[in-house]
Amino acid sequence: MNEPASIKTAPEASRQVGIIRVRPHGTQELTDQLAMEEPLQISLEYSTAGGQITKNIAVTLRTPGADEELALGFLFSEGIIDGPSAIERVTGGTDRNSIKIRLKQDIIPELVGATRNFYLGSGCGVCGKAGIDSLRSLAGPVTSEMNWVLPSGILYGLPDRLEEKQALFGTTGGLHAAAIFDANGNLEEIREDIGRHNALDKLIGATLLKGGLPLERKLLLLSGRLGFELLQKAALAGIQMVAGVGAPSSLALEIAQEYDITLIGFLRRDRFNIYHGAKRIQY
Repeated sequence: MNEPASIKTAPEASRQVGIIRVRPHGTQELTDQLAMEEPLQISLEYSTAGGQITKNIAVTLRTPGADEELALGFLFSEGIIDGPSAIERVTGGTDRNSIKIRLKQDIIPELVGATRNFYLGSGCGVCGKAGIDSLRSLAGPVTSEMNWVLPSGILYGLPDRLEEKQALFGTTGGLHAAAIFDANGNLEEIREDIGRHNALDKLIGATLLKGGLPLERKLLLLSGRLGFELLQKAALAGIQMVAGVGAPSSLALEIAQEYDITLIGFLRRDRFNIYHGAKRIQY
């Protein structure tokens, strides 16, 4: 059996950014490390009676590194190939965010279940997109509300408020939550789900049914880390402030900067970090 060729890369797994750390007794300008989040386009090349075919199979958001293992694991777990013996070679694309897997001459991939293609978020995933250029296609207009200011004292109490209202989390310990608060810190809506993106989709759907979009002058609080797909959904819903108890990724920060969303990470009872949009926080 021929072993597939390996792609040798040493990509950066983190990125240093400037932040403002806010505490009740003052602020401090610091640097922080964000986990890198970048798209990886997975393409498949194989032979048919009509000739050679190259097909974009998926775009997944990931931390760069071990891309060959990620791509092969995806193809195997989706039933597209039955093992490494199907692989002739693995090559990189024009940049570090694409990878191509060429199958052996007599191997025909099982694509019946994958013809819709995949766009996979790094947290859970959303089906339906193929091609890196499509990643931002769903985002809404750039936010325009500049004058909304939220006192930092309101933010400190929000994690406890969120936990108090997580009914299913209290019994299972395994669910994510997404909640909308108004400018006075009042909880308006909360939804839970085992997938963080699902919780946010439920929240946006509930608001949509009530005719409540866009969600201007609202704060979105998330129970986990802040990834690209969550910031993209927030932009689509017109949300101008996103906070989470976890860390944002590098690509989430880029979306926040592009759509001028105030981005807050590591929100605790006595501190939080501002990654973008400090103009909307009174501290």
